Amino acid sequence: MSNIIAIVGRPNVGKSTLFNRLTESRKAIVDDFSGVTRDRHYGVAEWTDKHFTVIDTGGYVANSEDVFEAAIREQVVIAIEEATVLLFMVDVTTGITDLDDEIAQLLRRSKKPVYIVVNKVDNNALQNDAAVFYGFGLGEIYPISSMTGSGTGDLLDDVITHFEDVVEEENALPKLTIVGRPNVGKSSLINALMGKDRNIVTPIAGTTRDSIHIHYNQFGHEFMFIDTAGLRKKTKVKENIEFYSVMRTIKALEEADVVILMIDAVEGLESQDVNIFHLAEKNKKGIVILVNKWDLIEKNNQTVKQFEDQIRQKLQPFTDIPIIFTSVVNKQRIFQAVEAALEVFKNRGKKIPTSKLNDVMLPIIENFPPPSQKGKYIKIKYITQINATSPMFAFFCNLPQYIKEPYKRFIENKLREHFDFKGSPIQIYFRQK
Repeated sequence: MSNIIAIVGRPNVGKSTLFNRLTESRKAIVDDFSGVTRDRHYGVAEWTDKHFTVIDTGGYVANSEDVFEAAIREQVVIAIEEATVLLFMVDVTTGITDLDDEIAQLLRRSKKPVYIVVNKVDNNALQNDAAVFYGFGLGEIYPISSMTGSGTGDLLDDVITHFEDVVEEENALPKLTIVGRPNVGKSSLINALMGKDRNIVTPIAGTTRDSIHIHYNQFGHEFMFIDTAGLRKKTKVKENIEFYSVMRTIKALEEADVVILMIDAVEGLESQDVNIFHLAEKNKKGIVILVNKWDLIEKNNQTVKQFEDQIRQKLQPFTDIPIIFTSVVNKQRIFQAVEAALEVFKNRGKKIPTSKLNDVMLPIIENFPPPSQKGKYIKIKYITQINATSPMFAFFCNLPQYIKEPYKRFIENKLREHFDFKGSPIQIYFRQK
């Protein structure tokens, strides 16, 4: 299982600012107005070689009538259930409020490691005020300023002591995982491929309650399937299905080699799907997109092309991905989906000999060199593939700092054109020669 940190607290204590700092992103919108974060954001972070997932929950509001706030409450409860470590964020400028007390009570029951993060400690005078939070009885407090980042290093040093080392399994079989929003037909697809009802399928979204590992060995193909899901029955939690699926998806996605992202043809590609896609890409997984329920769409000879274009448009800049239109109910093109996934697995592990790489790429670079910067010309001398689980290339040149994103994308497109890397993210580094 991967390690997950959940940041919880009442609205406007600075959870999103800390989230952005840990994930080095600007994903969460930050505003002085309370309650801006309504969705959860999740991102990947690392500290001293430990990788983990960070979840920014909405601010917890007790007993409110607001529909959003009730949903946020539910999500916080689920985050507490699923996380490895909880960061309970409070605000030094307001001291302990009734709402903080209520959250502390929830956390005491959780039996998970809890760190009290006292935010907005921007000067020494406030350091003393932070001591009041020992009153929660939840252990050590960590004064930080999520704006400037002071104190976050000490906090993370202690947090990562609770992480389990993710053990690499010796199983050399390709691991495919099927992800997607609830009720797009993930379990039905596995049942159709296995030729028997392995999983319970109902029209009710969120029937699958745990990640299931299935060994597939038929028709000359052998691999492991990870069916995600997953919702477990929790007492007293009115289930927020989507949230559970996301937590489980993150875990299954990190285990997999290739992610089959299943989307509903009727609803199209939604923001949740795009989120999962980028998470898979960030984790350097192979990706195949399956458009299910294609039998429900009115079609003409342009439909497939238009649908594909729309999807690629939303997934830019990484668009070199197999898209397969299936109908699980009619068993239409389901084996093609597996073949595409195994092809992507092969592409992800592909090694290009250095001599071939240089023979193909150097003439292209000579004809289309990187634009000169400040009157200086950039010369790329040599290219090699770095040994890694997914395709990674080092380009050695005299002025790597002057190479900009558009040229990087041009190089990536040329690599894809000449050496088939369909469905696999590519990393490119420019290094000083």
